[in-house]
Amino acid sequence: MKNIYKINRLSLFVVLASWQVAGYAGGFAIGTQSGSGTGNAFAGGAAVADDASVVWSNPAGMTALPMGKHVTGAVHALLPSFKFNNAGSSGAVSCVSPPFPACPGGEGGDGGGLAFVPNGFFAMDITPALRFGVALNAPFGLKTEYNLGWRGQATALVSGIKSINVQPSLAYQVNNFFSIGGGISVQKLDAKLSGFAGAPGVLELKADDLAFGFNLGVTFQPSSSTRIGAHYRSSIKYNLDGTATFSAAPIVNGPVRADLKVPDSLSLSLTHQATPNLELMGDATWTGWDSVQQLVVIRNAAVPGAAAGSTLTTLPFLWKDTWRLGVGANYRVSAQMKLRFGVAHDQSPTNDLTRTPRLPDESRTWLAFGLQYKPTKQGALELAYAHEFVKNASINAPIAVPPPTPATNLIGSFKNKADIISVQYSHAF
Repeated sequence: MKNIYKINRLSLFVVLASWQVAGYAGGFAIGTQSGSGTGNAFAGGAAVADDASVVWSNPAGMTALPMGKHVTGAVHALLPSFKFNNAGSSGAVSCVSPPFPACPGGEGGDGGGLAFVPNGFFAMDITPALRFGVALNAPFGLKTEYNLGWRGQATALVSGIKSINVQPSLAYQVNNFFSIGGGISVQKLDAKLSGFAGAPGVLELKADDLAFGFNLGVTFQPSSSTRIGAHYRSSIKYNLDGTATFSAAPIVNGPVRADLKVPDSLSLSLTHQATPNLELMGDATWTGWDSVQQLVVIRNAAVPGAAAGSTLTTLPFLWKDTWRLGVGANYRVSAQMKLRFGVAHDQSPTNDLTRTPRLPDESRTWLAFGLQYKPTKQGALELAYAHEFVKNASINAPIAVPPPTPATNLIGSFKNKADIISVQYSHAF
């Protein structure tokens, strides 16, 4: 029983060592929040007011929309790729037989996979100066999954996070130049993580929480051709409650809890109508990922070998703040058609010391194209594609193993990339 508990503790450390999933932006954020934005690599996000998605990017921008009601719906097909290349893994994951068993799951296959992320937005005027809007989207999440029996199965098998955000917002136009806006975010986070725990089998952990945040934004329009926007989004702290379940050792199953604080962010953006047909835009966004330094995992109830309230482990992240810089352009071909372009550089908060296969994240460069077509005066269809060129991510992850097994490290790198296709339709009433 004592040995089972030791393996339980060590395995939970491994499975929770990265409470995040690849999110197609720095860290575990989902950067794709509108189809119109995808075509510009989200350059100019806090200053753009093309459709109702402005409720999320900067609610102050609702005052720049025409009077009436505006509805925007989008779906994004996200296809990331995370392929591990071994470079001298040691101990039990060296997969040399003898003395260690072979790895039937090989190098894990492609840890990425196709995912669909929808979002929707609504905005309307209450008075000519006062606007109301609602955003329904997924700010964090997605998934990595590796083959059972792969070299690194003790570090990660399945890692999944789903988040849902509902954000009611208000905006007020102070004068012809200046508007303010803000909203309250109600976010639900669900996590499901698994990893191979040795004798106790596969460990699966499920946890969730509902938490709240806020955002504030301003827009300044010094001329009819130029708009400047600034937008702040608060951090949100989740008090996650869930259960740890072992497939072969149910006696050590039990409830656990862990606190996770997702970061705040600040964006400064600019759009400029250079000619009647050409619009230029730029954006700089800071994200406070240094809020993710460690994760303390605690037992909510006693199990054999562990008391209620005992700390299972303190997990290091050591993440750093990041910047995202983007530039873009729109070119109006005709009254019905507009072309979009964009490029951006997005830093990763991770580092070579604590990076794991659950999120083999590295800095990335976006290259994006889009097309807007207006079949009617009130409707607009957006088609957009973005490719993310992601740096190879080095891994040197120690794997907890009971003695007398020699020290074990998963050593290598991940070859990463991601493709995004967005489809969006907006309508004004």
